[in-house]
Amino acid sequence: MINLTITQVSAGVGVLLVLFAVWRSGARRAQAAAEATRSGARLLSLFGRVLFNAGVIVSVQWVVITPPGSPWLLLTVLGVPALFAAYALTKALTVTTVDTSSRRRR
Repeated sequence: MINLTITQVSAGVGVLLVLFAVWRSGARRAQAAAEATRSGARLLSLFGRVLFNAGVIVSVQWVVITPPGSPWLLLTVLGVPALFAAYALTKALTVTTVDTSSRRRR
């Protein structure tokens, strides 16, 4: 039979609590690092899509502008992308909500 004093049992429980706290903080740090990585990947993906779409718009505009043609076609080719850009810029600059992460609330 094992004979343990109250002090030894208390010390054992304390060590277990400390180990649990260290394990829990490590898990939280890992989760925060994963979230930061996902956020960076989202930003890089968005940047790539923006560059691709800008290239498509510039290419279409270049094809229409290079040979002299109809002024209405020129206005359309330059005006429609400008409207989309103005809409996106206005929406981006007037955001009123905060993007919340997927962490659990307590």
